Amino acid sequence: MRLGIVVDYSDDFRAAVPAVQQAERLGVDVVSVAEAYSFDAVSRLGYLAAATERVALQSAILGVFSRTPAALAMTAAGLDDVSGGRFELGLGASGPQVVEGFHGVPYAAPLTRIRETVEVCRMVWRREPLAFEGRRVRVPLPPDQGTGLGKPLKLVNRPRRERIPIAIAALTPKSVAQTAEIADGWMPVFYLPERAHLAWGDALDAGRAARDTALGPLDVQVTMPLLIGEGPALDAARAAYRDRLALYVGGMGARDANFYADLAARYGLGEAAAVVQDRYLAGDKAGAAGAVPGELVEGTALIGDEAHVRTRLQALASSGVTTLTVQPLAPTPDGRLEQFAAVRALLDEPAPPRA
Repeated sequence: MRLGIVVDYSDDFRAAVPAVQQAERLGVDVVSVAEAYSFDAVSRLGYLAAATERVALQSAILGVFSRTPAALAMTAAGLDDVSGGRFELGLGASGPQVVEGFHGVPYAAPLTRIRETVEVCRMVWRREPLAFEGRRVRVPLPPDQGTGLGKPLKLVNRPRRERIPIAIAALTPKSVAQTAEIADGWMPVFYLPERAHLAWGDALDAGRAARDTALGPLDVQVTMPLLIGEGPALDAARAAYRDRLALYVGGMGARDANFYADLAARYGLGEAAAVVQDRYLAGDKAGAAGAVPGELVEGTALIGDEAHVRTRLQALASSGVTTLTVQPLAPTPDGRLEQFAAVRALLDEPAPPRA
């Protein structure tokens, strides 16, 4: 299992860079740089390309509506070049709050937009003249939509690789099936290993059945908050994470249009999710947090003593996770590095004998 760390969009980047360099020395495999409606991830990834030597660098995520498919392909090729072939393109559709509210772009047909973006990126990296006519992406524009002067062009530079890995953030069964079909990696959120098959098993099976064998196995990439220890710090971390789950399950969307509540229902936790929604939408945020099932809190995070985290790591591996990205919750940079080193040591332990 690969081990990664997150540079969040709200992090102090100047403080994060030395921590990333130290994590690289400690054995991190992937550094994931987040982007929402913050400073862009691309400039930070370019900086990290110069400040690191070995670690893979991943966008998590670049939105398919905020940049054209060709711009995403150019950006990925550029980052892959300056990093010496270490870039991994993480893509996602984001949501209408960001796409329409911040970028002023209609949020329409996200699955189609993602599929066509992936196709365009791979064409660009192969340096094919870009003539693409999809349902949502058309290059060049037809005369009735443009000047009529556009013609298919190919990338001027020769990319370091024509197969830059693409991972897609996907949550709904349809989007997960598509991801398993077309992408190198899948980035689920609030991943509960013991119940993942209930939420996504059929979708993953369908996507893998249609998958081109040249893509290789699907890299299942899970991100979790991390705190290993004992005492009050764990209680505080669990409470903060419970609040976050309540926000997503209870408040991210309308009552009948909340992807995270739908996910909890597919996990078999629908009754509890409905209570969380009722309380959150009524303004009772504390009550909503209190209604979040303990299994969801414990199972989608790495917060606990060493024995607990070791058990959770084994559950992740058994469910098929191949990349684990952690977000250490310790309050200081040194503390976060200690947390990373601790989970690195746990992952490096010999696998327990089979019964």
